[in-house]
Parts: sequence; C-alpha cells; structure tokens
Amino acid sequence: MCLFSQELIDDLHDKGHPIAPGTAGENLTISGLDWRQVQTGARLIIGSLVLEITQPAHPCKTIIGSFLDGDFSRLSAKLYPGRGRMYARVLVAAEVRPGDSVTLEAIGSGSAS
Repeated sequence: MCLFSQELIDDLHDKGHPIAPGTAGENLTISGLDWRQVQTGARLIIGSLVLEITQPAHPCKTIIGSFLDGDFSRLSAKLYPGRGRMYARVLVAAEVRPGDSVTLEAIGSGSAS
C-alpha cells in the first residue's frame, strides 16, 4: 500500500503543480501527521487498520503529470527526506473511511497523534 501526506500535496499544489490526492499513485492520503516521522518500521493505526511502514516509494515517470515541469524527483526520499510517499504493509486489515483518526507509533517511542 502506498501512502502520502495531504499537507505535502497541498504544498506542491500551492506551488502550481497539478497534483491532487491519488495522482501521485498513493492508495491512501493522510493528513495531520508530521510526515518526517513516517519512517521505515513505524506503525500507523487508522481507525482499526494497522500498517507498518516498509520503505520509501521511489517515484517514477508514471506520476509525471502531477508536476508542472515533469520533475517527479520531488517525491524522492533520497533527495528530499520526509517529503516522499511511503509503502506500508497491512498488519491488521480493516475498512478505512474519511475522517478516521490516525495515530503514528514512531520507531522506539510511544504513540503520537
């Protein structure tokens, strides 16, 4: 599953890019988190769904249309740490609905919302 931040989408859109939720290939768009904390090994609890972040989702040319100049490397976790999409695996499956609460259990810490 591919995840991305609504706040980062908003920031790119405000800079003129034609990006919107889903256009960068993410399956789930999340708001209200410090995206820099969403790192490999962290867990996200969204309603009853439990995910484990597995790795950054490296950008490719299939998302080129989300960027004014076609520079999809803006979503590269290597070039721009904390600003890329992330892959996650499902630990506990559940239906997710808009407005569900999202809790981040960062690596080596308690939970943060």
